[in-house]
Amino acid sequence: MDPAIELGDRPIEIGDRRELFVDYLLIERMTDTALKLHEPVSGGVAIRLDRPWEGPANGPVTVLRHDDRYLMYYRSMTLTAGDDSGVLCVATSDDGATWTKPDLGLVGRAGESGTNVTAERSGKPMLMAAVWLDEGPDVPAHERIKALTSETLEGEKHTAFADPKGPKRLVVRCSEDGFTFSQMAQQPEIVSDLRNCFDGGNTMFWSASEKAWVLYYRFMDGYRSMARTTSTDFKHWTDPVPMSYGETEREQFYTNNTVPYFRAPHQYVAVAARFMEGRRVVTDAQVKTIGLYDTRGHSYDNDCADAVLLTSRAGTTTYDRTFMESFIRPGPGAQNWVSRTNYPLTGILPCGEQQMMTFVARHYMQDTWHVERLLLRVDGFASVNAPWAGGEMLTKPLVFSGQQLEINYRTGAAGSVRVEIQDVDGKVLPGYGLDDCTQIVGDEISRIVTWTHGADVGVLARRPVRLRWVLRDADLFSIRFGNG
Repeated sequence: MDPAIELGDRPIEIGDRRELFVDYLLIERMTDTALKLHEPVSGGVAIRLDRPWEGPANGPVTVLRHDDRYLMYYRSMTLTAGDDSGVLCVATSDDGATWTKPDLGLVGRAGESGTNVTAERSGKPMLMAAVWLDEGPDVPAHERIKALTSETLEGEKHTAFADPKGPKRLVVRCSEDGFTFSQMAQQPEIVSDLRNCFDGGNTMFWSASEKAWVLYYRFMDGYRSMARTTSTDFKHWTDPVPMSYGETEREQFYTNNTVPYFRAPHQYVAVAARFMEGRRVVTDAQVKTIGLYDTRGHSYDNDCADAVLLTSRAGTTTYDRTFMESFIRPGPGAQNWVSRTNYPLTGILPCGEQQMMTFVARHYMQDTWHVERLLLRVDGFASVNAPWAGGEMLTKPLVFSGQQLEINYRTGAAGSVRVEIQDVDGKVLPGYGLDDCTQIVGDEISRIVTWTHGADVGVLARRPVRLRWVLRDADLFSIRFGNG
């Protein structure tokens, strides 16, 4: 667990870390306010099916930033005989908005020699893999980009349509350019005998908060669920622990996409694919109109899916289900209401100073398959929201270490934000009362709170305090006690 965050009854140590209001950890009481989930907006289509080696069974993988460029990995999979695993393709971008499928010249496919199919060092095409950027300490440049696949202990790789049986081992390959991969000489000793282990939806990253590599992977416990394991040397791994979901109703999660949030890396964000098995929305007529494919007699019209926001904190084995509602909705059109569409790609990345972006695959098993770019305010997953009539939020006792209180907020023209600092017993600290606070109106990613005497809160650092927020027609997305 991050040593600066205590989850017991003692004051919560937040130091100078940014805290997002995606859960109730810091909140003691809310009066006429509520935590509000914010949906991303469309940033347009990133890539479409436009190559002869691509097919309607394409699948989402990852978007990452490496050496001043964005790399988008996805599964290219046709419905031809023998192509039941799919190959790993890549698209590149300078800005995250306009994407190119580069001619890598590594793998010939569908009669074409100039493809964007990635390859193993041997020249074989890379099969479906979970790609990630390893930011661990002392990782050499040629091992920064890694790809995860799995094999049975007998060495037989499973395919996308297989029902994996028995224990599996995770296999790791690495790449310097993101195009050609080599199997690592020293394999991580990750073995799991959980049912359907490593069967897609695996996410790995270096956690600066935990000072360890962290892996979240899918398995079956009656539901499609996730387990967690960690390593401090990338060789030896802790016993996997199934993730829990609190007291909420269990749901099927096909992928988890868990990543440390780039502005608050102790807070993990998972834009997870929620699979609604057996929930049929489309009619037979709509299935025919949209041209939905099936394969091996498997129909894709009996289920639907969306994406939800799961959050966790460094070192914990619980996903917080603060919001049961959809984070990424399927949207209009029957094309998005079929099985295994609306699956997000792993990756939440900054997009300028004001926005961040993520990506979602649409129209599975259709000729109109594409990846959509989604945009959201920085820190803007959720907020403490107050209506026009106003409301309050009181925090639990906190201990901070910074000199100024920075907030990410927005108000309506008639709205406002004010904050009062109290001791643990609720007594207002002199000079930091509500009437002393400068009324804040506007819409800013970074605003320093001031009182009559100024912005300095350093005199209160390292002692337990409470924050009483009084909001009107406003959203408070995050807070941070920084040093200017």
